[in-house]
Amino acid sequence: MRSATVEVLRIFDVAESIDLDRVESLLAGRGTVARIRLTRVEPKAIAFGDPPVVTELPAPPMDVLGRRCPTRAAARIHAFGVVSVSLEVLLPEPLPWPGFEAFAREAEREAAALRFWRERLDALLDAIRPAMDDPSTIRVEEDYAIVTLRELDPKPARPLAEVVDLVPLLTQEARPLSAAARAEAMRYTHSYYTDDVVVLTWDRALVLEPGNDDDVADVLEVANAQLLELRVYDALLDREIPRIYDVAEAVQRRGVALFQRRYSRAANQMRALVAEISEITEKVENALKVTEDVYLARVYTSATELFRIPALAASIDRKLALIRETYTSLYDQAVATRAEWMEAAIIALIVLEVVLAIIAGRH
Repeated sequence: MRSATVEVLRIFDVAESIDLDRVESLLAGRGTVARIRLTRVEPKAIAFGDPPVVTELPAPPMDVLGRRCPTRAAARIHAFGVVSVSLEVLLPEPLPWPGFEAFAREAEREAAALRFWRERLDALLDAIRPAMDDPSTIRVEEDYAIVTLRELDPKPARPLAEVVDLVPLLTQEARPLSAAARAEAMRYTHSYYTDDVVVLTWDRALVLEPGNDDDVADVLEVANAQLLELRVYDALLDREIPRIYDVAEAVQRRGVALFQRRYSRAANQMRALVAEISEITEKVENALKVTEDVYLARVYTSATELFRIPALAASIDRKLALIRETYTSLYDQAVATRAEWMEAAIIALIVLEVVLAIIAGRH
């Protein structure tokens, strides 16, 4: 192995949303700040809903297996309230494949243990806080690793997976795996040219890319950011639905006075929650649309399937539907209660008129 990097990603939920235009203004003059743009494809082939802002971060020095390694660090800021911090560890010298396996494993372990993550994240959030809407008090996070191979030495005449065993690097398991486990580790494998390959697993990916672009890594970062945010809102709904049912029951158990107002207030709160979550999850799901680049489309689709993003989105939709049914039921009850009171009032007026007429007739 002549040239390679080990990139460790940590992705944080930090706010309900972030104004990226304001982020660009706030970070101006603090190093390179730009909107993300994939390099290997035409702009129309991949559409970002709102391209995340990318900014360089100070990278810590690192020693891996006794070697001082060059490092690069960056942050990607997404409009739907997610910040991704990445640290790349560059291979300092050529290594044979077994040595590179050990290097990649140790680089990932060493990078994950650094204090760098929270320090850089906190400093970045302090700088962009005016652009953040409703900052999160509890930070949920995801992590992922991407091993990118740039230059093999010697260059293999056959596909990489036929020349070396990729499974130990992907799984970081020292013991031999069963045939079923090996097949599962290599399930999401894609190639476009004869000299490239992408293999995806839940925890990490291996990318063989002789060019200088990082498009696959960028696509995988977006997929991880989507996973994190959908997890956040799925968990939020898990907490909210029992509370909503309790509110609905409490409203129904109260006395007849102010029925309509109580029903309407509870229903409006539920409707506002549904509208808020629907808007945010729509932004998350539309964060990246791959249209014409077949290779990246396959990689992205595999990543979303592997991360169970469609299942999470469907779970959120089902829970939102339950809340919609609840507030619709409350509105219906409010309307029914109003109608009952109007009928009672009309009957009372009729009775009053009859009584008054009888009294008047007696006089």
